[in-house]
Amino acid sequence: MSTLNGFTTDSSRALPLYVLDHNGFAAWNAQQPAALQAWLKSQQFNAAPGSVALLPGTDGLAGAVLGVGDRADAYSYAHAPFALPAGSVWKVAGELDVASASNLQLGWGLGSYRFARYRKPARAPAQLLASPSSEVADVITACLRVRDWVNTPTEDMGPQQLEDAARALVNAHGGELEVIAGDELLEQNFPTIHAVGRASHRAPRLIALRWGKADAPHLALVGKGVCFDTGGLDLKPADGMRNMKKDMGGAAHALALAGLVMAQELPVRLTLLVAAVENAVGPDAFRPGEVITTRKGITVEIDNTDAEGRLVLCDALAYASEQQPEAIIDFATLTGAARIALGPDLPALFANDDTLAQQWLDAGDATRDPVWRMPLWRPYLRYLNSGIADMANAGSRMAGSVTAALYLERFIEAGQTWAHLDVYAWNDSERAGRPAGGEALALRSAWAMLKTRYGR
Repeated sequence: MSTLNGFTTDSSRALPLYVLDHNGFAAWNAQQPAALQAWLKSQQFNAAPGSVALLPGTDGLAGAVLGVGDRADAYSYAHAPFALPAGSVWKVAGELDVASASNLQLGWGLGSYRFARYRKPARAPAQLLASPSSEVADVITACLRVRDWVNTPTEDMGPQQLEDAARALVNAHGGELEVIAGDELLEQNFPTIHAVGRASHRAPRLIALRWGKADAPHLALVGKGVCFDTGGLDLKPADGMRNMKKDMGGAAHALALAGLVMAQELPVRLTLLVAAVENAVGPDAFRPGEVITTRKGITVEIDNTDAEGRLVLCDALAYASEQQPEAIIDFATLTGAARIALGPDLPALFANDDTLAQQWLDAGDATRDPVWRMPLWRPYLRYLNSGIADMANAGSRMAGSVTAALYLERFIEAGQTWAHLDVYAWNDSERAGRPAGGEALALRSAWAMLKTRYGR
């Protein structure tokens, strides 16, 4: 698991780092010696977002200028750790306001990340002379956990390993863990989780973590933990299957957010539910055309075995809803349709409660960790009609993310507050502070929303 890299408290080698935006550069530059002005001019440096200029001294480096854009966006600073020399140490020159200093530290921590489980990184990040607050450190840790868990190949990140991750949270923060696995899922009425995972040699399971005081507001977090998705008998093509180790990205978000809630002692009673399976191909794989009676008693005809995420979630959501929490929030790498509509960076938010949705939208704007609200357009339930069951798990290609969310909503009790985030959990390409691979999206804004909602 990644540690909090990129920070030091050793000031002996620290060099000054000037953090400037384009608008503030001219005034700062005018106060510098003529030789330094000429040096920066020769590089055509103007503190554009994402830029760095190293400042020469008589014995080597004398400092650096970090060009940033939106100071409220942690990623404005995230290029620094690998744009500055490896292992160098930097102290911010001048004063930053509290919010900018926190965003700098957050961006530095995110930008220092490299997945190192199987290969040593080519170089070390530059170090920032700083001691992040417990909240900033816990937020960074949560984001890096998502990256690590999603990046880890399935042989090392199966249902058991998701259970281990939940157990580690309980060991660190207290609480209780219950795991219902294998055929016990049938005995305790979780038939869709069992159906999707039964063909794998690794037993499917429902992981239930409970934490907090009994009289606190009850928050339920639910995660889709499909540790690998072949598509089942409706087999994915090779390019569609290539990165399906990331199909547990929803579970990674839910686990990481639960860890953040526990570490920061948010005043809630937390229930975390992760439906952990591998959608495999084998003699016992569930088949197109089968009808499954779900935990809620709704019969579902299997139109497509590659629409498995909503199947494992529906039993978990029904179980969460039975407990009548104040709010249910689920995270899932659910549909390609959401990515076609919004691209990789904007998770699709569906919610049956306007207040919760607006709180998350506002938190996304404040943290620059956005979500985009999509409609629960209930007339599209017709696309899930079945000729022999209460509904089908898939159907038309029309409005694919909407119909997936509508499917999930059927398993929420009337009047229950619920939000669903359809998240990509992945960076397709390398960007400053965002290495290719697993990514935490809307996790920081989810935390900010929960703080607002629960009075922190």
